[in-house]
Amino acid sequence: MAYSTELRNHQNEQHNFKVRLTIAAIIAFVVFCALGLRFYYLQVKRHDYYHTLAESNRISIVPISPNRGLILDRNGAVLAHNFFVYTLEVTPSKISHLDTTIADLAQLVEISGIDLKRFKKLKSQSHSFESIPIRTHLNEIEAAKFAVNRYRFPGVELKSRLYRHYPQGQLGTHAVGYISRINERDLAQLKEDNVISNYKGTDHIGKGGVEQAFERELHGITGFQQVEIDADGKAVRVLSSAAPTSGNNIVLSIDAKLQAIAEKAFGDRRGSLVAIQPNTGEVLGFVSMPSFDPNLFVDGIDYDNWNALNNSIDKPLINRALKGIYPPGSTFKPFVALAGLEAGKREPPFSIQDAGYFTLPNSRHRYRDWKPSGHGSVDMRKAITISCDTFFYGLAMELGIDRLTDFVRHFGFGQKTGLDIHGEVSGLLPTPDWKKRRFKQPWYMGETVIVGIGQGYTLVTPLQLAYATATLANQGTAIRPHIVNAVVNSKTHVVTPIPLTILDKLDLKMQNLEIVKAGMVDVTLPGGTAASVGANAGYSIAAKTGTAQVIGIKQNERYNEKSINERHRDHALFIAYAPAEAPTIALAVIVENGGHGGSAAGPIARKVMDYFLLGKMPAEEVAPNNVKTPPNTLLPNGATPPTLNAEEEHYD
Repeated sequence: MAYSTELRNHQNEQHNFKVRLTIAAIIAFVVFCALGLRFYYLQVKRHDYYHTLAESNRISIVPISPNRGLILDRNGAVLAHNFFVYTLEVTPSKISHLDTTIADLAQLVEISGIDLKRFKKLKSQSHSFESIPIRTHLNEIEAAKFAVNRYRFPGVELKSRLYRHYPQGQLGTHAVGYISRINERDLAQLKEDNVISNYKGTDHIGKGGVEQAFERELHGITGFQQVEIDADGKAVRVLSSAAPTSGNNIVLSIDAKLQAIAEKAFGDRRGSLVAIQPNTGEVLGFVSMPSFDPNLFVDGIDYDNWNALNNSIDKPLINRALKGIYPPGSTFKPFVALAGLEAGKREPPFSIQDAGYFTLPNSRHRYRDWKPSGHGSVDMRKAITISCDTFFYGLAMELGIDRLTDFVRHFGFGQKTGLDIHGEVSGLLPTPDWKKRRFKQPWYMGETVIVGIGQGYTLVTPLQLAYATATLANQGTAIRPHIVNAVVNSKTHVVTPIPLTILDKLDLKMQNLEIVKAGMVDVTLPGGTAASVGANAGYSIAAKTGTAQVIGIKQNERYNEKSINERHRDHALFIAYAPAEAPTIALAVIVENGGHGGSAAGPIARKVMDYFLLGKMPAEEVAPNNVKTPPNTLLPNGATPPTLNAEEEHYD
């Protein structure tokens, strides 16, 4: 057996080993250099970024909601404030078996399905270490029952939270507004306005009225706590905090007592009243009836109440003062009269012989007066006093629709007044151009004729009518109406009044104003259409009554109120300012389906004026609730349009 022996080349092996070792060393060096560079990049170049990221995992920012500002009437009566209530709150991170704990709690205090639904929604939007209310508004018995059994429920606490409250109930709801839970639309708007960060931890936002329009002032500035948390998401300690800044208080121009008198005077009737101080634009009363209790919305309205409000035939959720549109009827006549006087069409001693109807040239159609036999000799003053349709038919025709609308537009008809709450509509002041765009039809002279008595296409809101009356009382100077009088800073107590804004100023002849005023004063004297309203007033009233058709009637038929369904009867309107010599209040009243302005709307206005001018309360006093301001708050120093077919107007 033969053996072969291969000699090993140690020198060659050593060389190869050195080569491999060198390559390995180079690779290791490159790797360590890469790691070193990466460490440098992460720990030096990106230090701030990763430090912030680490801190955000260790530290959580917990928002602290601010106290919402108060809303007060002009005399300091509280219309919206905050009060403490017992709430049962759960901190999920402190509870091992959440569902079991909630089931045990439900055996102790009532927890409804709505409560559970709200809790689950809030839980999904909150950190596990934040306390979440599972039941609010506990009464004292429920609070005491839980307090005795508190040892059984680690992670569940009895706390007190501030809740919005409207102590006057439904009084002035459409002016004050209400708060409700923030919805998706609200969130989108907050993001668009770039203020979403100030609403962290806030569940509610203003809806309607002053609560919505002055949301930024009322809400305040959200505070925060920096809370250190562990790996399980449980709070360890509070590192720092910044206290929230309470919202500012809002002082309204509205007089709560006047508001209460007006609302009570409406009773169960539908309608609106707006009262304004002519020389300042301050809204003294802002009524939309029926109203509703804003407290129903604060913590989320239940289905039954929402269904009752939303489906009510009386539409209590509609702000009639801002959005209700009605034909002005004969309340439009003083403005048509002034247009005629300023245009030189009806200068004294001009008069007509009223036969009870008016006809256009070359026409056999009769536009009837409310009095079939006519009024005999009628001049401008008498035409206003007795509300002579025939006189205003002819005047409107001579003025022409363009000149008429151009003039009355200065009184705010056909446009928004600019009131400081949202939702106002502009009404309608018809013109030939408007009709051509809307109906693709020409304008007819007969349409101008009925515009002269406030019928046809013309539509106004109660606010517009009050604003126009205030402008007339202020001798043609139009001042922007406002519901808010001042903003009171919650920290400095500084009162910032709302400045007066003049919107328009007509250069009117005093003799023309005096003729119109004299006719309106005569309305409330014996022989006028509202004599009962002015009886024994103790002050002079310049007024005009009106009715507005809801459904049309045939040419040869007479209006019979008793034979018509109540909701198809004429609307009753009334405008007035007083004292006539130096007006301090101007108002407009509309009673839906009320019939005659003098008998339905006028008495409401009289009660309001008696209170404002004489301090006279109705036999049954309706003063607002005596609500004391909480000690941590600040007080200031010291409808679908009716049918548009109106060729006649009935006695108003």
